[in-house]
Amino acid sequence: MSLPRIVMDTNVLVAALRSRQGASHQLLMLVGTGKFEVAVSVPLVLEYEAEAMKLTRRDGLTAADVSAIIDYLCLVAVRAEVHYLWRPFLRDPKDDMVLEAAVAAGCGQIVTFNRRDFSGAGQFGIGVATPGAFLAGIGG
Repeated sequence: MSLPRIVMDTNVLVAALRSRQGASHQLLMLVGTGKFEVAVSVPLVLEYEAEAMKLTRRDGLTAADVSAIIDYLCLVAVRAEVHYLWRPFLRDPKDDMVLEAAVAAGCGQIVTFNRRDFSGAGQFGIGVATPGAFLAGIGG
């Protein structure tokens, strides 16, 4: 049986870093534990890093903390090589980047707080779930 494979939208990572409460933090803590696989692409990692570094100014994280978290994600994640672009497909180009990573990595779901932003993902066989719904689905 293969593990569920997901792409985390940047808003999930940011929420997980801002608060130790909630499903997004729980999801981040489960990365690399064997409950599911997370996939990333180079553009997605760059966005994760840029958005997470903004938290160092106001949420008590250091640049070293952010770098360690991003490095860990890169270490354990399935790396998606995006060789094709269908942009624009979704309304927001940053959402297209998440969808491209999900398709390239063969993900079953995108985990996001903005489900409506990914309404076209179903055309690629990719579901869209909130962190809480995804965790409930895997028994996490």
